[in-house]
Amino acid sequence: MRSIAAPQGGTLRSTPMPASNFRADHRDTPSWLLVAAMILSFLVAQQDDRFTVDPLRAVPAVVSLLALGGALAIGRYSARPRLAAGARAFLQMTLFTLFGVVLAYALAAKSGTLWDARLAAADRAVGFDWPVVLALLDQCPPLIWLLGLAYHSLTVQMIVVIVALSGMGKFDTLRTMVCAAILSGFVTILISGLTPAMGNLFDPARYVHLWPSIAWLEQGLISGLRDGSLRVLDLTMLMGIVSFPSFHATLAAIFIWAFGAMPRLAGPGRAWAILTIVATPVFGGHYGVDVLMGLLLAPPAIVAAQRLTQRRQPCPQPGPGLPA
Repeated sequence: MRSIAAPQGGTLRSTPMPASNFRADHRDTPSWLLVAAMILSFLVAQQDDRFTVDPLRAVPAVVSLLALGGALAIGRYSARPRLAAGARAFLQMTLFTLFGVVLAYALAAKSGTLWDARLAAADRAVGFDWPVVLALLDQCPPLIWLLGLAYHSLTVQMIVVIVALSGMGKFDTLRTMVCAAILSGFVTILISGLTPAMGNLFDPARYVHLWPSIAWLEQGLISGLRDGSLRVLDLTMLMGIVSFPSFHATLAAIFIWAFGAMPRLAGPGRAWAILTIVATPVFGGHYGVDVLMGLLLAPPAIVAAQRLTQRRQPCPQPGPGLPA
């Protein structure tokens, strides 16, 4: 029997391998466990503030999960490792997104005093003068469009990275990237529960060309979570409400690392992710310290993910001259 094995370098080769060894590869288990921990955390966090789900608006999410699960099954049982790897990555990231956002909602509903004054003071202390930056940016509409599109393209970046890594057979990098994204996202959400904030708000009406930031648009959502008026989850309209640290910055930094495994895409891919990071304070409504903290989270998340997902050497089997 032949099966597909991915060597250390991440390239794809067909080599004989016993089926038992193939099934014993549990390098994706850490990501599944992290998703399970997020689900459990949500169930615990919403005990006092019960959330319900709009069943009709949950249909698209359920259909998407079933389709990805079906693609994963087809890939595994038809010996198509690229399909299986891509479907698994999309399934894990979709589950992470769904339960990560609702966990952030549950924590926001329980959070205490807002940290906006402290975060704004920290920005001033390190020299971020946002009124000046916004006024200068408002005078350059092409730059606004470039940065705005880069910020709102993070999901597209994720799709490109997953499709490219799985299509090229870079399974180790893909596995590490997904695990690092879920791990750092989980940590970010937990920290945000302790440091709730509305975000670095600016009134778009004061500017000619600047778009409203996500933080500006989400004010009502955060207020509804905090005052108890919003307890029905619309799974078609889930919004990220984390301010500190910025997961947008963390995920873009992880993509910079992942693009490095694809020489032909490394240059444009990294430039794309860097533009996203630069755009995050303005179009995400983040404080500068949100972005700095988000960037600091990426390297340890990647290192931890590499260790969690590395191949374990099988235990030696008893043989001649070895004790059983």
